[in-house]
Amino acid sequence: MKFQIDVLGIFLKVVVRINKVTFAPLVVSTLFILLTSLLAHCARRLVQKTVKEPFVRLLLEEAIAAAELCGCCFELIVVADHFGVATYAIFLFVLTIWWSLNWGDATACPYTHIEDVIEGRGDVKKAFLKTWAELAGGLLVFKYVQTYWALEISETHKNKASEDCTADLQVPVLYGAMVEGIATCLCRLASRSLSDLNPRYATAIDSFIGTSLVVAAFDYSGGYFNPVLATSLKAGCEGHTLMEHALVYWLGACAGSIISVYVYKIPSIQKYVKGTTEVNGDSFWAEKED
Repeated sequence: MKFQIDVLGIFLKVVVRINKVTFAPLVVSTLFILLTSLLAHCARRLVQKTVKEPFVRLLLEEAIAAAELCGCCFELIVVADHFGVATYAIFLFVLTIWWSLNWGDATACPYTHIEDVIEGRGDVKKAFLKTWAELAGGLLVFKYVQTYWALEISETHKNKASEDCTADLQVPVLYGAMVEGIATCLCRLASRSLSDLNPRYATAIDSFIGTSLVVAAFDYSGGYFNPVLATSLKAGCEGHTLMEHALVYWLGACAGSIISVYVYKIPSIQKYVKGTTEVNGDSFWAEKED
Protein backbone atom coordinates (compact mmCIF):
# COMPACT_ATOMS: atom_id res chain seq x y z
CA MET A 1 0.00 0.00 0.00
CA LYS A 2 2.84 2.42 0.89
CA PHE A 3 4.47 1.69 -2.48
CA GLN A 4 1.24 2.56 -4.30
CA ILE A 5 0.88 5.83 -2.37
CA ASP A 6 4.51 6.77 -3.12
CA VAL A 7 3.99 6.07 -6.83
CA LEU A 8 0.84 8.18 -6.89
CA GLY A 9 2.59 11.01 -5.04
CA ILE A 10 5.56 11.06 -7.42
CA PHE A 11 3.23 10.93 -10.41
CA LEU A 12 1.15 13.89 -9.22
CA LYS A 13 4.24 15.96 -8.39
CA VAL A 14 5.57 15.46 -11.91
CA VAL A 15 2.40 16.33 -13.79
CA VAL A 16 1.16 19.15 -11.59
CA ARG A 17 4.43 21.10 -11.93
CA ILE A 18 4.08 21.22 -15.70
CA ASN A 19 2.14 24.11 -17.17
CA LYS A 20 -1.50 23.11 -17.62
CA VAL A 21 -1.81 24.82 -20.99
CA THR A 22 1.33 23.51 -22.67
CA PHE A 23 1.33 20.00 -21.25
CA ALA A 24 0.31 17.65 -24.05
CA PRO A 25 -3.21 16.34 -23.29
CA LEU A 26 -2.51 12.98 -24.91
CA VAL A 27 0.51 12.50 -22.64
CA VAL A 28 -1.67 13.28 -19.61
CA SER A 29 -4.15 10.62 -20.70
CA THR A 30 -1.36 8.14 -21.37
CA LEU A 31 0.20 8.73 -17.95
CA PHE A 32 -3.14 8.24 -16.25
CA ILE A 33 -3.70 4.94 -18.06
CA LEU A 34 -0.19 3.81 -17.14
CA LEU A 35 -0.72 4.81 -13.52
CA THR A 36 -4.04 2.97 -13.38
CA SER A 37 -2.48 -0.16 -14.86
CA LEU A 38 0.44 0.02 -12.43
CA LEU A 39 -1.77 0.43 -9.37
CA ALA A 40 -3.97 -2.46 -10.50
CA HIS A 41 -0.90 -4.62 -11.09
CA CYS A 42 0.39 -3.86 -7.57
CA ALA A 43 -3.02 -4.56 -6.04
CA ARG A 44 -3.21 -7.85 -7.92
CA ARG A 45 0.21 -8.92 -6.69
CA LEU A 46 -0.71 -7.98 -3.12
CA VAL A 47 -3.89 -10.08 -3.28
CA GLN A 48 -2.01 -13.04 -4.74
CA LYS A 49 0.53 -12.93 -1.93
CA THR A 50 -1.81 -12.34 1.00
CA VAL A 51 -5.14 -14.06 0.22
CA LYS A 52 -4.91 -17.83 0.55
CA GLU A 53 -8.49 -18.93 -0.18
CA PRO A 54 -8.66 -19.42 -3.99
CA PHE A 55 -12.22 -18.27 -4.61
CA VAL A 56 -11.94 -15.18 -2.41
CA ARG A 57 -8.69 -14.35 -4.19
CA LEU A 58 -10.43 -14.73 -7.56
CA LEU A 59 -13.27 -12.44 -6.46
CA LEU A 60 -10.77 -9.75 -5.48
CA GLU A 61 -8.90 -10.23 -8.76
CA GLU A 62 -12.18 -9.82 -10.66
CA ALA A 63 -12.87 -6.57 -8.79
CA ILE A 64 -9.35 -5.29 -9.52
CA ALA A 65 -9.57 -6.28 -13.19
CA ALA A 66 -12.94 -4.54 -13.56
CA ALA A 67 -11.62 -1.42 -11.84
CA GLU A 68 -8.58 -1.39 -14.12
CA LEU A 69 -10.70 -1.96 -17.23
CA CYS A 70 -13.24 0.75 -16.39
CA GLY A 71 -10.67 3.22 -15.08
CA CYS A 72 -8.66 3.00 -18.30
CA CYS A 73 -11.76 3.14 -20.48
CA PHE A 74 -13.02 6.29 -18.75
CA GLU A 75 -9.84 7.94 -19.98
CA LEU A 76 -10.15 6.29 -23.39
CA ILE A 77 -13.41 8.21 -23.80
CA VAL A 78 -11.36 11.39 -23.46
CA VAL A 79 -8.86 10.06 -26.00
CA ALA A 80 -11.61 9.21 -28.50
CA ASP A 81 -13.38 12.57 -28.06
CA HIS A 82 -10.25 14.67 -28.56
CA PHE A 83 -7.87 12.58 -30.63
CA GLY A 84 -10.15 10.42 -32.74
CA VAL A 85 -11.24 6.81 -32.94
CA ALA A 86 -7.98 5.71 -34.61
CA THR A 87 -5.92 6.84 -31.60
CA TYR A 88 -8.49 5.26 -29.29
CA ALA A 89 -8.16 1.98 -31.22
CA ILE A 90 -4.36 1.93 -30.84
CA PHE A 91 -4.66 2.42 -27.09
CA LEU A 92 -7.36 -0.24 -26.82
CA PHE A 93 -5.37 -2.75 -28.88
CA VAL A 94 -2.31 -2.41 -26.62
CA LEU A 95 -4.35 -2.44 -23.42
CA THR A 96 -6.26 -5.55 -24.45
CA ILE A 97 -2.97 -7.40 -24.90
CA TRP A 98 -1.77 -6.16 -21.50
CA TRP A 99 -4.98 -7.29 -19.80
CA SER A 100 -4.86 -10.69 -21.46
CA LEU A 101 -1.30 -11.24 -20.23
CA ASN A 102 -1.84 -9.99 -16.66
CA TRP A 103 -5.35 -10.81 -15.48
CA GLY A 104 -4.88 -14.55 -15.04
CA ASP A 105 -8.23 -16.24 -14.47
CA ALA A 106 -10.10 -12.95 -14.03
CA THR A 107 -12.21 -11.72 -16.96
CA ALA A 108 -14.03 -8.61 -15.66
CA CYS A 109 -16.96 -9.73 -17.81
CA PRO A 110 -20.18 -11.36 -16.54
CA TYR A 111 -21.14 -13.39 -19.58
CA THR A 112 -17.97 -15.48 -19.38
CA HIS A 113 -19.36 -16.86 -16.11
CA ILE A 114 -22.69 -17.60 -17.81
CA GLU A 115 -20.76 -19.56 -20.43
CA ASP A 116 -19.04 -21.50 -17.65
CA VAL A 117 -22.42 -22.40 -16.14
CA ILE A 118 -23.78 -23.55 -19.51
CA GLU A 119 -20.73 -25.70 -20.16
CA GLY A 120 -20.65 -27.18 -16.66
CA ARG A 121 -17.46 -25.45 -15.52
CA GLY A 122 -19.13 -23.28 -12.88
CA ASP A 123 -22.30 -22.82 -10.86
CA VAL A 124 -24.85 -20.02 -10.66
CA LYS A 125 -23.87 -18.89 -7.16
CA LYS A 126 -20.22 -18.40 -8.08
CA ALA A 127 -21.20 -16.68 -11.33
CA PHE A 128 -23.37 -14.23 -9.37
CA LEU A 129 -20.62 -13.50 -6.84
CA LYS A 130 -18.06 -12.90 -9.59
CA THR A 131 -20.46 -10.53 -11.35
CA TRP A 132 -21.10 -8.69 -8.09
CA ALA A 133 -17.34 -8.30 -7.52
CA GLU A 134 -16.89 -6.97 -11.05
CA LEU A 135 -19.70 -4.46 -10.65
CA ALA A 136 -18.24 -3.30 -7.34
CA GLY A 137 -14.84 -2.71 -8.90
CA GLY A 138 -16.26 -1.07 -12.00
CA LEU A 139 -18.51 1.34 -10.11
CA LEU A 140 -16.14 2.25 -7.27
CA VAL A 141 -13.29 3.18 -9.60
CA PHE A 142 -15.16 6.25 -10.85
CA LYS A 143 -14.29 8.15 -7.65
CA TYR A 144 -10.61 7.59 -8.42
CA VAL A 145 -11.11 8.77 -12.02
CA GLN A 146 -13.14 11.76 -10.89
CA THR A 147 -10.41 12.80 -8.43
CA TYR A 148 -7.85 12.78 -11.22
CA TRP A 149 -10.09 14.67 -13.63
CA ALA A 150 -10.79 17.30 -10.95
CA LEU A 151 -7.09 18.27 -11.01
CA GLU A 152 -7.67 19.53 -14.58
CA ILE A 153 -4.05 18.97 -15.49
CA SER A 154 -5.07 19.03 -19.14
CA GLU A 155 -7.61 21.12 -21.04
CA THR A 156 -9.27 17.87 -22.07
CA HIS A 157 -10.20 17.33 -18.42
CA LYS A 158 -11.71 20.78 -17.87
CA ASN A 159 -15.07 20.38 -16.08
CA LYS A 160 -14.91 16.65 -16.85
CA ALA A 161 -15.26 15.62 -13.21
CA SER A 162 -18.65 17.32 -12.85
CA GLU A 163 -20.18 17.22 -16.32
CA ASP A 164 -23.23 15.13 -17.12
CA CYS A 165 -22.55 12.06 -19.24
CA THR A 166 -24.39 11.20 -22.45
CA ALA A 167 -25.24 7.78 -23.83
CA ASP A 168 -23.34 6.32 -26.77
CA LEU A 169 -26.43 4.59 -28.16
CA GLN A 170 -27.07 6.26 -31.53
CA VAL A 171 -29.62 3.80 -32.92
CA PRO A 172 -32.98 2.42 -31.71
CA VAL A 173 -32.77 0.11 -28.70
CA LEU A 174 -33.50 -3.06 -30.68
CA TYR A 175 -30.78 -2.26 -33.23
CA GLY A 176 -28.36 -1.41 -30.44
CA ALA A 177 -29.02 -4.74 -28.73
CA MET A 178 -28.47 -6.53 -32.04
CA VAL A 179 -25.17 -4.69 -32.61
CA GLU A 180 -23.91 -5.56 -29.13
CA GLY A 181 -25.19 -9.14 -29.42
CA ILE A 182 -23.79 -9.92 -32.86
CA ALA A 183 -20.44 -8.29 -32.15
CA THR A 184 -20.14 -10.06 -28.79
CA CYS A 185 -20.96 -13.38 -30.47
CA LEU A 186 -18.28 -12.81 -33.10
CA CYS A 187 -15.79 -11.76 -30.42
CA ARG A 188 -16.41 -14.87 -28.36
CA LEU A 189 -16.26 -17.16 -31.40
CA ALA A 190 -12.91 -15.64 -32.35
CA SER A 191 -11.55 -16.04 -28.81
CA ARG A 192 -12.69 -19.65 -28.59
CA SER A 193 -11.22 -20.50 -31.98
CA LEU A 194 -7.89 -18.86 -31.17
CA SER A 195 -7.78 -20.65 -27.83
CA ASP A 196 -8.21 -24.04 -29.54
CA LEU A 197 -6.09 -23.35 -32.62
CA ASN A 198 -3.35 -21.67 -30.58
CA PRO A 199 -1.63 -19.80 -33.43
CA ARG A 200 1.45 -17.69 -32.92
CA TYR A 201 0.55 -14.23 -31.67
CA ALA A 202 -2.92 -15.46 -30.63
CA THR A 203 -3.21 -12.70 -28.04
CA ALA A 204 -2.43 -9.98 -30.56
CA ILE A 205 -4.80 -11.50 -33.12
CA ASP A 206 -7.59 -11.70 -30.55
CA SER A 207 -6.94 -8.09 -29.53
CA PHE A 208 -7.00 -6.94 -33.16
CA ILE A 209 -10.32 -8.69 -33.82
CA GLY A 210 -11.90 -7.30 -30.65
CA THR A 211 -10.63 -3.78 -31.31
CA SER A 212 -11.84 -3.90 -34.92
CA LEU A 213 -15.33 -4.91 -33.79
CA VAL A 214 -15.36 -2.12 -31.19
CA VAL A 215 -14.42 0.44 -33.85
CA ALA A 216 -17.06 -0.97 -36.22
CA ALA A 217 -19.77 -0.59 -33.56
CA PHE A 218 -18.47 2.68 -32.14
CA ASP A 219 -20.95 4.98 -33.91
CA TYR A 220 -23.92 2.71 -33.24
CA SER A 221 -23.85 1.40 -29.66
CA GLY A 222 -20.41 2.52 -28.52
CA GLY A 223 -19.03 -1.00 -28.89
CA TYR A 224 -18.83 -2.09 -25.25
CA PHE A 225 -19.42 -5.87 -25.50
CA ASN A 226 -19.17 -6.04 -21.71
CA PRO A 227 -22.12 -5.33 -19.38
CA VAL A 228 -19.93 -4.24 -16.45
CA LEU A 229 -17.93 -1.83 -18.59
CA ALA A 230 -21.08 -0.33 -20.10
CA THR A 231 -22.71 0.01 -16.68
CA SER A 232 -19.69 1.69 -15.13
CA LEU A 233 -19.27 4.18 -17.98
CA LYS A 234 -22.81 4.83 -19.19
CA ALA A 235 -25.58 3.62 -16.85
CA GLY A 236 -27.80 6.56 -15.92
CA CYS A 237 -26.43 8.81 -18.66
CA GLU A 238 -28.68 11.09 -20.64
CA GLY A 239 -29.92 9.49 -23.85
CA HIS A 240 -31.39 6.20 -22.64
CA THR A 241 -33.29 4.87 -19.64
CA LEU A 242 -31.89 2.24 -17.30
CA MET A 243 -34.23 -0.31 -18.88
CA GLU A 244 -32.98 0.54 -22.37
CA HIS A 245 -29.41 0.36 -21.10
CA ALA A 246 -30.05 -3.09 -19.64
CA LEU A 247 -31.66 -4.35 -22.85
CA VAL A 248 -28.78 -3.20 -25.05
CA TYR A 249 -25.72 -3.78 -22.92
CA TRP A 250 -26.77 -6.63 -20.65
CA LEU A 251 -29.37 -8.62 -22.57
CA GLY A 252 -27.82 -7.97 -25.98
CA ALA A 253 -24.25 -8.84 -24.98
CA CYS A 254 -25.21 -11.85 -22.84
CA ALA A 255 -27.49 -13.22 -25.57
CA GLY A 256 -24.64 -12.94 -28.07
CA SER A 257 -22.31 -14.74 -25.70
CA ILE A 258 -24.78 -17.57 -25.06
CA ILE A 259 -25.43 -17.99 -28.80
CA SER A 260 -21.68 -18.23 -29.41
CA VAL A 261 -21.49 -21.26 -27.10
CA TYR A 262 -23.94 -23.20 -29.26
CA VAL A 263 -22.71 -21.88 -32.60
CA TYR A 264 -19.19 -22.99 -31.75
CA LYS A 265 -20.46 -26.55 -31.25
CA ILE A 266 -21.79 -26.78 -34.82
CA PRO A 267 -20.04 -29.80 -36.40
CA SER A 268 -18.72 -27.90 -39.42
CA ILE A 269 -17.07 -25.30 -37.19
CA GLN A 270 -15.61 -27.97 -34.92
CA LYS A 271 -14.29 -29.84 -37.95
CA TYR A 272 -12.56 -26.70 -39.19
CA VAL A 273 -11.09 -25.82 -35.80
CA LYS A 274 -9.76 -29.32 -35.19
CA GLY A 275 -8.35 -29.70 -38.67
CA THR A 276 -4.79 -28.85 -39.67
CA THR A 277 -4.39 -25.43 -41.29
CA GLU A 278 -1.29 -24.24 -43.10
CA VAL A 279 -0.58 -20.91 -44.74
CA ASN A 280 1.60 -20.84 -47.87
CA GLY A 281 3.14 -24.17 -46.91
CA ASP A 282 4.48 -22.81 -43.62
CA SER A 283 2.95 -23.77 -40.33
CA PHE A 284 0.84 -21.00 -38.83
CA TRP A 285 0.14 -22.82 -35.59
CA ALA A 286 2.25 -22.64 -32.48
CA GLU A 287 2.57 -26.38 -31.93
CA LYS A 288 3.78 -27.06 -35.46
CA GLU A 289 7.39 -26.75 -36.56
CA ASP A 290 8.25 -24.64 -39.59
